Amino acid sequence: MRLVAYSDYLCPWCFNAAVRLQRLQQEDPAVEVCWRSYLLPSRPGRRDLERFRAYTRSWSRPGEESDAGRFQSWQGDTAPPNSSLPPQLAAKAAARQGPEAFEALHERLFHAYFAESRDISDRDTLLDLWRESGIREGGFAAMDDAELRRQVVAEHQEALDLGATGVPSLRLSDSDAVVTGALPLASYRRWVVRTRDRRKEGA
Repeated sequence: MRLVAYSDYLCPWCFNAAVRLQRLQQEDPAVEVCWRSYLLPSRPGRRDLERFRAYTRSWSRPGEESDAGRFQSWQGDTAPPNSSLPPQLAAKAAARQGPEAFEALHERLFHAYFAESRDISDRDTLLDLWRESGIREGGFAAMDDAELRRQVVAEHQEALDLGATGVPSLRLSDSDAVVTGALPLASYRRWVVRTRDRRKEGA
């Protein structure tokens, strides 16, 4: 069974969805998750750091849920990310190195932002995360490929065309119906079971 997930690396609920879907795949290797890009609005210029710190205190809410990612409010004086495009491009470049490379960087990007207060829109930071993920360093330059940028934009537009008004949004690969929101792990499990049952009944 293949699930298509539209997600943004600056969205705390996407982090929770990523953690839960990873656990779902560990429980059921027949489930495949295809991650696609969604771009939250960019913030021009440098956001006021103190206002941003205040905003990140709201991350405690998703962090208190079961099967959640690890969150902390923003620490230090590093400026926050101003765009979600760079991490999306880095993830697409990692995917060119294979599924294991993508999964490693995918997880690392979320954790670096929400648990380590690192600016994942900064190129040097992205290169550090790439190295920390153990990916062949020569592949990092692929994030500058114009084709990857077109792919990211096309996936974002696809999500909008399907009616995804926010993230995370998921759908079955053979369906255009999207479900928006970070569902509990139990809900993802039920979705998989019911879909399989329906397919058996229709066989």
